Amino acid sequence: MKFKPSLSIIQGLLFTYCTENLHDPVKEALITSINVNNEQELKELFEKLTKPEFMKYKHEERHWHIETLEHFLATEENFESVFHLFDTHFNDEILEKRKFMKTLLESLLTYDKEATTIDSIRKKNISILSCFRARRQ
Repeated sequence: MKFKPSLSIIQGLLFTYCTENLHDPVKEALITSINVNNEQELKELFEKLTKPEFMKYKHEERHWHIETLEHFLATEENFESVFHLFDTHFNDEILEKRKFMKTLLESLLTYDKEATTIDSIRKKNISILSCFRARRQ
């Protein structure tokens, strides 16, 4: 099943950083400690807070997020609507929202590769276990 690109799912993915979501002082401190406009710091933050959640998604869900970002980055979308009425724990204003989203996309592509590899290994292990069990019977 192919889902239509939707900016609201990106907002959902970024809910981790929303003031309405977090009640974890350690995560809040981590978010406020980074410069959201520094690509390397942002990648490190995504690695710590976005990756664990994204890796739980099914293949189709991961690709929906990736394809949504790719779709809107291919247009003139400024991503203002993603952050409209969306207060974050970031100390700084996101100056270049398109750059922020490109960094997010790059990170999601990396995580998806990793998740796909893990999924493949799990399937192979299940297949091997099934063969082994069949032989034992």
